[in-house]
Amino acid sequence: MVAKSDTAIILMNLGSPDSTAVPDVKKYLLEFLMDKRVIDYPWLMRKLLVGGVIVPKRAERSAEAYKSIWWEEGSPLIVLTKQLQKALQHDLEIPVEITMRYGTPSPAETFDKLMKEHPGLKDVILVPLYPHYAMSSYETAAEYAKEIHRKKRYPFELRIVDPFYKHPDYIHAMAESMRPYLEKEYDHLLFSYHGIPARHLRKGDVTGGHCLKVNDCCHVDSKAHSQCYRHQVTVTTELVARELGIPREKWSISFQSRLGREEWIRPYTDHLFQELPAQGKKKLLVVCPAFVSDCLETLEEIAVEGKHSFISSGGDSFVMIPCMNTHPVWVKALGNLCREKMEAVTV
Repeated sequence: MVAKSDTAIILMNLGSPDSTAVPDVKKYLLEFLMDKRVIDYPWLMRKLLVGGVIVPKRAERSAEAYKSIWWEEGSPLIVLTKQLQKALQHDLEIPVEITMRYGTPSPAETFDKLMKEHPGLKDVILVPLYPHYAMSSYETAAEYAKEIHRKKRYPFELRIVDPFYKHPDYIHAMAESMRPYLEKEYDHLLFSYHGIPARHLRKGDVTGGHCLKVNDCCHVDSKAHSQCYRHQVTVTTELVARELGIPREKWSISFQSRLGREEWIRPYTDHLFQELPAQGKKKLLVVCPAFVSDCLETLEEIAVEGKHSFISSGGDSFVMIPCMNTHPVWVKALGNLCREKMEAVTV
């Protein structure tokens, strides 16, 4: 039991359906896809598209996908986030709670729980568990938490940890979690990140003229990089590859989880699974650094569907490197991120 405290940590992850039942999956998909930062169409258009087309078509298929990866304890993402909470609690002397952007526990539920247990609470450090800035991930998590905090007029200060895509401790943790998998022979290492519509990059470009407009824009210095997902995943990949000593010709970046028919940032992961064997890259490693906890997008989309596609296309071996989950180096890195934010509060 953690003693009464005036400071607390909240780890904020994506969320999950409450069960694999179709009604629960529908409820989750509606909340997720109706988020204006995920599908940024006008409300009525979004309502018609999500409620009338996407969810009715995807709910049963998504429920089956969740069933294929569901653990006895529940949703892998929720279980792993709770395990991370417990591991971090051992490293810190202040309360550590979790919340989800979609589903339960909601930010309001977590804020209320903290206030009940720690009525003298003054500061809450919120850690969105997204290393990279994107409108549909980090931004929606941070802004939603701020909105709930403001509307319900909680007395504590809400302080949010910035994206940590190039933080040395995060890079080191990523590298160490991957290192054992590089000891066996492989032809290629694919860094597969969650995709976003190309339109989101342009919309989030604070300069209005850099992202996807300047040649090699991710490597040309710009204020746009502070909110550019593509730039940030590129930096993460290059730093991790450098720390692990992986030759440039042995790795590449791709983007998964497309939705709809519009252009998303390329190259597409599912296309590469079909193309790499023909290029002689038949022993494949795949890592998904956009996720700190394994979830549907890693356990089913990559480890099951992706593997089947790659092997069916002529590949010989396929290994998905697990997310950092509760790797001790990651737990230490997360603790350091929280301490840095707490120290900034006292300055």
